[in-house]
Amino acid sequence: MNIILHQPEIPQNTGNIGRTCVATATTLHLIEPLGFRLDEKQLKRAGMDYWEHLEVYRYMNFQEFMEKHPDAKIWYATTKARRAYTEASFSPDGYIMFGKESAGIPEEILVEHEETCIRIPMLPRIRSLNLSNSVAIVLYEALRQQNFENLETAGNLHRLSWKE
Repeated sequence: MNIILHQPEIPQNTGNIGRTCVATATTLHLIEPLGFRLDEKQLKRAGMDYWEHLEVYRYMNFQEFMEKHPDAKIWYATTKARRAYTEASFSPDGYIMFGKESAGIPEEILVEHEETCIRIPMLPRIRSLNLSNSVAIVLYEALRQQNFENLETAGNLHRLSWKE
């Protein structure tokens, strides 16, 4: 899977998203401008010691991203969409794009891709969820649709054992 962040502004969100990407073998794509430097301590703190294991790419703008990935199947996560993320059929090599915290994905991009715009249902008085939470919700639905392939789905206790 691939996560695209279009002009993220808050380093802690991007750090958390990077950590989620490492945990799920998901590639992170960052479209500039970024609201922070990639060497900021808040970014690294949120991503903990996982950031060095992250597969991450940067692009000057959305056009450059599209030029480098012309066949990318992109789902656009936005509060403005008419369909829920659970209605999407995610492919293992698909992309899910999220916009910046203050404004989301530019409407100029959304209107060109109406059929692949998806949303997380919520009450109308709530403007949006936290970006890193939104990424986790939608990404894990995409991974669930692929039966969590290559991910550990059962864990062990540290000191005790589960009953058989």
